[in-house]
Amino acid sequence: MENKSHALIAGIFTLVLLVAGILLAMWFNRDRVERVPYEMATKLSVPGLNPQADVRYRGLDVGKVDEITFDPKVPGQILIHISVKPDTPVTTSTYGVLGYQGVTGIAYVQLDDDGVNPVKLPSSKDQIARIAMRPSLLDNLQNRGLAILKQTEELTLRLNTLMTPENQALMLGAFTNVSKAAIAIETIPRQLEPTLSTLPALTAQANRTLVSVNTLSGDVSKLTNNLNGLSNKLQSPDGALDRLALTIDQLGSVASRIELEALPLSGDARSTLRALDRTLETFNNRPQSILFGAGPATPGPGEAGFVAPAR
Repeated sequence: MENKSHALIAGIFTLVLLVAGILLAMWFNRDRVERVPYEMATKLSVPGLNPQADVRYRGLDVGKVDEITFDPKVPGQILIHISVKPDTPVTTSTYGVLGYQGVTGIAYVQLDDDGVNPVKLPSSKDQIARIAMRPSLLDNLQNRGLAILKQTEELTLRLNTLMTPENQALMLGAFTNVSKAAIAIETIPRQLEPTLSTLPALTAQANRTLVSVNTLSGDVSKLTNNLNGLSNKLQSPDGALDRLALTIDQLGSVASRIELEALPLSGDARSTLRALDRTLETFNNRPQSILFGAGPATPGPGEAGFVAPAR
């Protein structure tokens, strides 16, 4: 009986000592820093986030998650209550996102600041300030994944439409036409081969032609030089042109002198010719005038014996 009582006392003492050790450890490990409460509201899902999860500001531990509840005022909205150190630089432009630790899936709250409005955001237990909550990387991936899946579905539908039997026949026909065109293009070098073989001869002939043209150009240059020399000789003082001009002037003087001397003679010659013309006309009209002489002149109008011609 005495052994049983000693064992009971020893067990009770052990339990009391264990409880005292636990309480003492909790007392030594308790957080004596007074933290500032904040509140975060979101309608996004918060998978993996639990109370006592870490709160980090740009990677530094600054607090803990105190409580996660539903907002009684806004249906579907989740309130995340956090407490951070007083020296945490929380401003009106500070926002929070969910971060995840490796592949464990354990979430924590990541605070960051875009610096748009760097004004200190005060908060207290009586009036808790609210920090904006933005979509996390997983939320963005989820939204974009849905958009990508939708686009993939549309692309699949278009591919199915494109691969209809009619379109397949058209594509096969196009491939056939391309093959025929390739074969036709392949025959072009063989057709051009005779022409290409004559190119060296044509090139040699062209070279000879160029040599002839160069020779002709030299001859033309020489002829031009000779013509220039002849022109200079003709236009030089006392040259052929000057002598020709002097000769023309002399001929003009002689012609003027002949004209002045011949004018009287030409007048007498014209009078003689007119008289001879009248004599011949009289002989033609009256040949007997040579034997009997010229008859009386025919009376004119108003003279005696004038007879008007009958009409």
